[in-house]
Amino acid sequence: MFTANDVKDLREKTGVGMMDCKKALTESNGDMEVAIKILREKGLASAAKKASRIAAEGIVESYIHMGGKIGVLVEVNCETDFVAKTDAFKAFVHSIAMHIAASNPLFLERTDVPANEIEKERDIIRAQAINEGKPEKIVEKIVDGRIDKYFNEVCLMEQSFIINPDITIDNLLNEQVSKIGEKISIRRFTRYAMGEGIEKRKDNFAEEVMGQIK
Repeated sequence: MFTANDVKDLREKTGVGMMDCKKALTESNGDMEVAIKILREKGLASAAKKASRIAAEGIVESYIHMGGKIGVLVEVNCETDFVAKTDAFKAFVHSIAMHIAASNPLFLERTDVPANEIEKERDIIRAQAINEGKPEKIVEKIVDGRIDKYFNEVCLMEQSFIINPDITIDNLLNEQVSKIGEKISIRRFTRYAMGEGIEKRKDNFAEEVMGQIK
């Protein structure tokens, strides 16, 4: 049904122990993708049990991209200083910083989005649906569906991970919880883009040259 190499491959892809990999492959009848899903689900269950723990240790990671054009600071917490110093935890935090630089999330999770922003977005989506000629009775369902997509786009925890778009940042975090065995939480982040918010000069080059000639 599956070989030792399959178990090894699954372990390398997920970081989960050999015995759990064997059990997952047995449950999935050797289907690698289903086995990965099974392990992720178990990881989520494991993460839920740890949710009440206090994560007060961790690190603040900085990441500079595009020769200084984009900068990110992100704080990720764990339960112990020992874990915070491990290469695995540092690599995870670095990957989160890289993702933030590339994907530009505006909020950590959907509960952080101000109510007035959500309502403004709903009004825009509702007007778009009506302008598209959608039947009035299904407009609100369309709005609900598109507002979920909006959250997927602007909330870090719901974004698809840039390195593996098949999983979200929330999935990635829970996988780390399963591997490391401690509660991990992304607490806050800031992303800077060079010149963001500054009104740039829009000089007319031709007029400037003519002015120098006079």
